[in-house]
Amino acid sequence: MIAALGFAAATLSITVVWPQVWLSCRHGRTRGLSPTGSWLAVGLDRCWFTFGLLVGDGPQIATHAVVGAGNTAVLAALLRAQPQLRSPEVLQRTAAGAAVLAALAAGSVVAVVLGAATAGVAALLSAAVTLVGVVAALPQLLGILLGRTRDLSAMSPARWYLGAGSCASWTGYGLLLGQPAVWLSAGSGLLCAVVTCAVLRTRRTALPAGRRPAVVARRVLAPA
Repeated sequence: MIAALGFAAATLSITVVWPQVWLSCRHGRTRGLSPTGSWLAVGLDRCWFTFGLLVGDGPQIATHAVVGAGNTAVLAALLRAQPQLRSPEVLQRTAAGAAVLAALAAGSVVAVVLGAATAGVAALLSAAVTLVGVVAALPQLLGILLGRTRDLSAMSPARWYLGAGSCASWTGYGLLLGQPAVWLSAGSGLLCAVVTCAVLRTRRTALPAGRRPAVVARRVLAPA
């Protein structure tokens, strides 16, 4: 049961990011994405990947290796599409948290190499990452809740529906394994995903006709 749930959680998590990768990397749509949230997503993936290595958790390792690559691609697309986000002043504000997370992951590995107890280091890392993960979801969530006129066209609904299923699976997996860090982090993610899905559905349904993307007719030229 636990193995099956872990496999389901890993599979769903791996698929979560790719609808957003398709929208942002293939079509260049990045409006509505939070730069701080995107940076933190990359940093959190690195920390959870490190946690998986420390505790020998295969589903964690596989999930965050693949999802980390996808989140990095989305971040790169965001920075490429919006050059102002690459300025030193903005990076100091949006990327600082991700830099701290990267240092935390690297420091955990160094501590184990130097002889610290793996279980203790993993517990500290997971506790810190769980707390940061809860906070990391706030920029994106608050942005769509408070910005009622904000353009959300670049946010993939499929990504958030898959995210809700993924977080639900990880919550159950963490509960069955007795890993509070996993189920607390996934539980908060589930709450954010459900709220985001509701907001996206409401906004798209209530979008006035004048605000809907115009359908441009293509002119067909007859051959001479």
